[in-house]
Amino acid sequence: MSLEARHTQRIVKAVHGLRGKPVDPAYQQGLAEDLKNTYGQAGLIELYGRFSNGDGFVDTLMRRAILQALSRRCGSGLQVGANAVFKHPETFEIGDGVFIGAQANIQGRYDGTCRIGNNVWIGPQAFIDARDVVIGDDVGWGPGAKILGSTHSGMPVDVPIIRTDLEIRPVRIEAEADIGTNATILPGVTVGRGAIVGAGAVVVSDVEPYSIVAGVPAQFLRWREDPPVRAKNVEV
Repeated sequence: MSLEARHTQRIVKAVHGLRGKPVDPAYQQGLAEDLKNTYGQAGLIELYGRFSNGDGFVDTLMRRAILQALSRRCGSGLQVGANAVFKHPETFEIGDGVFIGAQANIQGRYDGTCRIGNNVWIGPQAFIDARDVVIGDDVGWGPGAKILGSTHSGMPVDVPIIRTDLEIRPVRIEAEADIGTNATILPGVTVGRGAIVGAGAVVVSDVEPYSIVAGVPAQFLRWREDPPVRAKNVEV
């Protein structure tokens, strides 16, 4: 292969990001309601395990319907990959058109907050500590990327760290941000609207809207656009 051929790039249309408003089959909402009324929360969690690892029509349908039944709120067009894992899904609020990849792990808390906006794409093997997490609309979440939403206090020092109190800090990923493969967002961080976090970055502090950061710890590289664009004040 020539050097020129190896460095030729292709530009193709986005897939998930250009989906229209998804519409579920007419029977799916009724199925979710029937499952909720029949099984209850504990039964639904056990039932999910029966359909968690297949890629066929029935398995994917049942994962969607069961998560809809378990969630506090769930929009249309949900896609859930094989072996995705959820803890305390009864606290989840999920928008329309959300994709959750295979082996993703979203761990809520019984008294927590987990809000995932419309048209969010969460890649395979992602880990989201969802004790206090809000992900805005149109966020791309790379494969293996992580949110850590809590840390042990480490005090007093004569107690093993794992036995000390947990400090839960809110994490906010604002609309249209993109989180690279294997990046890690630490507790208390806000990633601003339209920002890009590079692959493998460890984000220890807030990321400005429309900025690009990368590295360990993540450092500012450049702005995506001119200052007037960055100045927009649009809520998630």
